[in-house]
Amino acid sequence: MAMQPPPSGDDAREADALLPRSDSAGRRRSSPVQSASPRPPGSAGPRRQSSFRHDVGHAACETYLVTRLTFTLLQYLGLGYRWMRQLLALAIYAILLMPGFLQVGYYYFFSSQVRRSIVYGEQPRNRLDLYIPKDNRRPCPVVAFVTGGAWIIGYKAWGALLGRRLAERGILVACIDYRNFPQGTISDMVSDASQGISFVCNNIASYGGDPNQIYLMGQSAGAHISACALMEQAVKESSGQPISWSVTQINAYFGLSGGYNIHNLVDHFHQRGLNRSIFLSIMEGEESLSRYSPEIVVKESSARTIALLPRIFLMHGTDDYSIPSSSSRTFVDVLQQAGAQATLLLYEGKTHTDIFIQDPLRGGRDPLVEDVFSVIYADDATCRNAASAPTPRRLVFEWQLQLARWISPF
Repeated sequence: MAMQPPPSGDDAREADALLPRSDSAGRRRSSPVQSASPRPPGSAGPRRQSSFRHDVGHAACETYLVTRLTFTLLQYLGLGYRWMRQLLALAIYAILLMPGFLQVGYYYFFSSQVRRSIVYGEQPRNRLDLYIPKDNRRPCPVVAFVTGGAWIIGYKAWGALLGRRLAERGILVACIDYRNFPQGTISDMVSDASQGISFVCNNIASYGGDPNQIYLMGQSAGAHISACALMEQAVKESSGQPISWSVTQINAYFGLSGGYNIHNLVDHFHQRGLNRSIFLSIMEGEESLSRYSPEIVVKESSARTIALLPRIFLMHGTDDYSIPSSSSRTFVDVLQQAGAQATLLLYEGKTHTDIFIQDPLRGGRDPLVEDVFSVIYADDATCRNAASAPTPRRLVFEWQLQLARWISPF
């Protein structure tokens, strides 16, 4: 595979500059680390003031950003046969599911319940999206969500479908964006995610969220990154280091289809098409694999650190070939042996994308969403009844879902 030097930070800054630092009303921001003017708790907030032209322009800028980063990555990797085949499979997969993606995209860009690109830090991609329930007369439970994307193509908008489904059930969702490779490496990603979580913990009450009901969730690479951030924070907190958010503010952690021992995944990812040398570059070399393997960090942590951890729920499809379900099973065993509260939820016959994309697009009651819902509202029957929503409608025909499942490169 032909290798070229990674792009300079100028490309990342140029793409980042395309997204104006503004609030949801389109006003220019004077400070890079403060959010948009918060929506008062208990109300739906003012109607967004941005024009249709501004929304379309913002959508075009974000589309350009993702496209630019994708082609930059392909230039860095080199266009080998395996990558071309994977790219073709991904294109066909997206075309098959396009009817659903278009509907979710319209919701993402034009719904008054979505507040896009709230700035939480000074680094490129330090933004998050909020999915706010229509009925927010009382503070809502909050899920801080870190999306996946193989540490390379992660983007906050990938959480739009899950954000919509949970918001329909009365849960406020914050989808946290972060720098991807080659913009950054794993330490940058973990730092960004941690800063995004800190923003949610310290500011979500201003947007109608309940600061006493915050849950952390990550999917695929996002599950790994968020688990790293959680363990890093627990280690800092237990050793008395300065912190900007506390692990005790997190009621539970949900890990969806994640990998938690990176040592065991290097060869697996290489066989799946993620070149070993590139993956090690993302993880900052072999010497850093243990540091960024939450499973190993748990084994080496003190009882005081483990005691700080929230309840942990690891969710995985048994037919997941991108990241085997054994990754979650082993991590749960290690957590339980260390004294943490950990539960494994396996979805029989489900693939890497089934539980996150195909099942929600299918409509009806989504098993994963129902499991998350039951945990969040376990002790609040009143809220559970109030948050019951009509059954979501189907967004894509079944034949398209089945064909997409078969051709998916994930």
